[in-house]
Amino acid sequence: MIRNVLAAATLTIATATLAIATPMIATAAQPAAAASAQLGVPSQMVLSNSQRVISTLEKRRPEFTKNRAALRAYVNSEFNQMFDRDYAAKLVLGRHARGASPADVSAFSTALGDNLMQRYGSSLLDFNTKLTPRVKSEAALPNGLGVRVNSELVRGGGDPVPVTYLMHQVGGQWKVFDVMVEGVSFVQTFRNQFDAPLAQKGIKAVAADLASGQMQASTKSK
Repeated sequence: MIRNVLAAATLTIATATLAIATPMIATAAQPAAAASAQLGVPSQMVLSNSQRVISTLEKRRPEFTKNRAALRAYVNSEFNQMFDRDYAAKLVLGRHARGASPADVSAFSTALGDNLMQRYGSSLLDFNTKLTPRVKSEAALPNGLGVRVNSELVRGGGDPVPVTYLMHQVGGQWKVFDVMVEGVSFVQTFRNQFDAPLAQKGIKAVAADLASGQMQASTKSK
């Protein structure tokens, strides 16, 4: 379940999200229009984009099952639209981003995203589109860093799965830069995973290893 949610989060991840599109719909007790009107702009954006994504996944599932290139193209399009890849990459790199060139950060960002999609992208074909997600709240992050959109995935016969999106504005557009599933942060998970390799090899070498498949990104937190 967590692997599928993280893969789906990578779409709206952006949250993006390795993480890629967790659908956000109105709560069952409220009409969609009324619920949407009560949400802030970031939540409304997550809501509308996620409804489109989950609908597309359902409608195009047979096509995507046969044509993985079409699935990758669709995932990349949504990922780039919703997720601030380079900012998230800087957060994952942490101290290793100090003094790094924009080109190196971008190369790491691209390699990480591509590696995740190669490993987990097919999980989207098994994603349960009958889950009932709902936005619970939206709150400002400290120091004007953006907003936190708290949601949950309601599933029959199981406890709701909490999914939180951290978002900020880029060029006047809200984008996701981190996703937390059951409290596990996309950014923190990969920061922990890559800290040692980055210290030993540097950004360029780690990006090259990710791009070649010699190193695999893992959504499992330590």
